[in-house]
Amino acid sequence: MSFITANFAPIMFIGLICFLILGFPVAFSLAATGVLYGLVAIDLNLMSPLLFQALPQRVFGIVGNDTLLAVPFFTFMGLILERSGMAEDLLDTVGQLFGPLRGGLAIAVVFVGALLAATTGVVSASVISMGLISLPIMLRYGYDRRLASGVIAASGTLSQIIPPSLVLIVLADQLGRSIGDMYRGAMLPGLLLAGAYMAYIFLVAIVRPGHVPALPPEARGFVDERGRRGLRSLALLTLIAAAAAYWVSDYYFRAHTDVPVDERVVIVLLIWGAAALAMALANRFLRLKLLSPLAERVVFVMIPPLALIFLVLGTIFIGVATPTEGGAMGAIGPLIMAVSRGRFSMKQLRQAMESTARLSCFVVFILVGSTIFSLSFRGINGDLWVEQLLLHVPGGELGFLLVVSVMTFFLAFFLDFFELAFIIVPLIGPVADKMGIDLIWLGILLAVNMQTSFMHPPFGFALFYLRSVAPKEDYQDRVTGKTIAKVTTGQIYWGSIPFIVIQIAMVVLVLLYPGMVTHYKADRPQVNIEDVKLDMGNFGGYGAGAEGETPATSDQDYNNMFK
Repeated sequence: MSFITANFAPIMFIGLICFLILGFPVAFSLAATGVLYGLVAIDLNLMSPLLFQALPQRVFGIVGNDTLLAVPFFTFMGLILERSGMAEDLLDTVGQLFGPLRGGLAIAVVFVGALLAATTGVVSASVISMGLISLPIMLRYGYDRRLASGVIAASGTLSQIIPPSLVLIVLADQLGRSIGDMYRGAMLPGLLLAGAYMAYIFLVAIVRPGHVPALPPEARGFVDERGRRGLRSLALLTLIAAAAAYWVSDYYFRAHTDVPVDERVVIVLLIWGAAALAMALANRFLRLKLLSPLAERVVFVMIPPLALIFLVLGTIFIGVATPTEGGAMGAIGPLIMAVSRGRFSMKQLRQAMESTARLSCFVVFILVGSTIFSLSFRGINGDLWVEQLLLHVPGGELGFLLVVSVMTFFLAFFLDFFELAFIIVPLIGPVADKMGIDLIWLGILLAVNMQTSFMHPPFGFALFYLRSVAPKEDYQDRVTGKTIAKVTTGQIYWGSIPFIVIQIAMVVLVLLYPGMVTHYKADRPQVNIEDVKLDMGNFGGYGAGAEGETPATSDQDYNNMFK
């Protein structure tokens, strides 16, 4: 018994792992472990029974958490976009744009994956949409099956790191940091990761060109009567819109010199998109014939998702809306897009609402279970045990981050990002804070690492999503009439390996160069604590006057002092 009482915290943690290995649902494993070991701890006088009285208030605190409202908003937004036809139009148009290049279709998948990540924030929606639309086209024109599968799965997981990601919302909530700061810190690593995917495709196109063939001439659409694709027209449109964005933004920034960098980027992109849209509308309705069919198509397909990105992320970055308010506006945008495309129906709306409610309940139940577990775990000083364990890791701050990264990577084989965020983050967050580690940086490091949980064979969810829509049997292509071989599970697994290596390399880069993330606070005024002076006024005399005298400060003065 003395051994048990001295090591009750590690025994409780091992008990949780046993529940998870036995296959019990995570939410109920957390709750059952917390209640069971909490009762035993009370019987052994290791924890006060009064601690369980705080449980109802903590559960109500979860339900009343405004930050978590962003989860159903962004989930609903992604599910409606999946049914609005935006992904299909984007893949078709961008595929035609890059198709004549070797690896162009794969580059189009990565590009569209990044755009969908910035509009949906849902991995399943991105992977399933691109798997249904782009995988048959890539197989039709001779792409290597492993590369095609890996590109689609990896591009879908960009929704994990590019805002408005659901995992960033959960991490910000668990670490007690601003979602807006988490979004700002994640932008650069997310875009660099998408760029790394494209660089890998370029490398494959050079080393093994037969794996990533270009589209044949008969498959290239959007040509004029002379057979030209109109790339010069598109380039001219881009340059004119960029010039307009430069001159207008320069005039605005001269009058507003204190605009932060992220707001400057949002404003420039907004002006650029408005100028491009104005030129495309004038070309169509005034019949000016200044733009080629491809250039006009690119504008009309690209502007809606860019407008949605501004509506959600732009309003957050420039401080107009909170992430929850941005999510609410983002939930309305896809409905308008679906109605305008004639693809809105009550059946689709009901399906999206049911899926949103299911995922939101899943998140809340896991959070309730983790709250019960952490209540008991902290009651037996388990947090102090974890703290002492991690503080004595060799190498100080770097050693701590390496241990956490390696532990997260291997746990991602068995747990998804929600489970990792609710089990691991509450334990390591306070320790990192005591060590002086920037928690936004830690959150992004964990997010990039957790992204591999969707790609790990054999349990990666992105691989499961792709397996569900990839052809399981040989089939006859409806366009060419040729027999296309099936995609095997082994090909999907092997195709994910190079992209897992790229993600690990990005984890190392974020670890070695924290400025990639901490730029989010570069525009904030730096405060020197030594220069801060606190003038309490007469506060010290409140209620402490001499005998027979009135207090030095009245209740009204006391209230005014804190207004």
